[in-house]
Amino acid sequence: MDVSFLGGPGPQRGVGVVAPFDFALDRELWRWTPDDVSLHVTRTPYVPVEVSLDLARMISEHETLRNAVSTLTEVTPEAVAYACTSGSFVGGVMGERAMCEAMSRAGSVPAVTTSGALLEALVELDVRRLALVTPYTGSVTRALEEYVAQAGVEVTGCAYMGLTRQIWKVTYREVADMARRAAVRGRLGTADALFLSCTNLPTYDVIPQLEAELRIPVISANQVTMWAALRRLGTRAVGPYQALIDTSARTGTGAGSTLPGPAAGSVLPAAGPVVPTGSVPTGSVPTGSVLPEGQEPSDVRGVHGVSDAQGVPGAQGVSGAPDEKQQEGWT
Repeated sequence: MDVSFLGGPGPQRGVGVVAPFDFALDRELWRWTPDDVSLHVTRTPYVPVEVSLDLARMISEHETLRNAVSTLTEVTPEAVAYACTSGSFVGGVMGERAMCEAMSRAGSVPAVTTSGALLEALVELDVRRLALVTPYTGSVTRALEEYVAQAGVEVTGCAYMGLTRQIWKVTYREVADMARRAAVRGRLGTADALFLSCTNLPTYDVIPQLEAELRIPVISANQVTMWAALRRLGTRAVGPYQALIDTSARTGTGAGSTLPGPAAGSVLPAAGPVVPTGSVPTGSVPTGSVLPEGQEPSDVRGVHGVSDAQGVPGAQGVSGAPDEKQQEGWT
């Protein structure tokens, strides 16, 4: 059969993506990508370290990023993105800017990182008070809080999962439960938006329903990365009823604003229990629960009355880190 009359495939534009070696959600990135854009994904070299501040620093060294971007130059992407939240906030706001400059010089194209894209999204949505959900340990989570604080954004509440590996296996139900804790139990009042951190945390399908329930914009690491990278191409990310991407999903953002309530028939997993004051035994935190304001177990270390945490079911924790507990946390 002669198909020559069909011509070749349509022209494609490209975004180069540098991801950490353990990134497992390539398909999720594609879901925000329009049909006329291709993603060219490369990974940083493997290092035998679990998710931690040390790992974040190792995979975000300028030489590592420059080498990764150089592997993409032959396919001529129009922009490059570093798809890693912790790796791009570990050096603070100035460190993130330096990463972008190193990547841009290596590829001679505009560059963006996940954490830089987060700050762009907060400006776009006029967010000044932010709730956080992370899969990280307490120490990594605190570094994220410090990063957004440097940008002048107040963190109203933060729930973290304490994972050090296989974060892509977290379920939507777990994400939704943690989102409620961070947004509803904020120690400093109502948030303007909620951020779901980590590019290895699956979030695509849960965003619209969380926005409907919580009535604030919900943004995620992969979402802001693709939104910002595609803006460098002068095009838009795609996504059903997500406030960042679809302006019709906004009814006004920023302090005191709300989004429409839940659509008919939309159901999110039921929230986990909130522990009443005085019900937490000393030295223990019930699985899936929230510590009340001002209360912490006697063996918990860290700030804001929250323990550092690590461990995934069936996984080994990092040795030599006695202050990391195998439990969830909330600040």
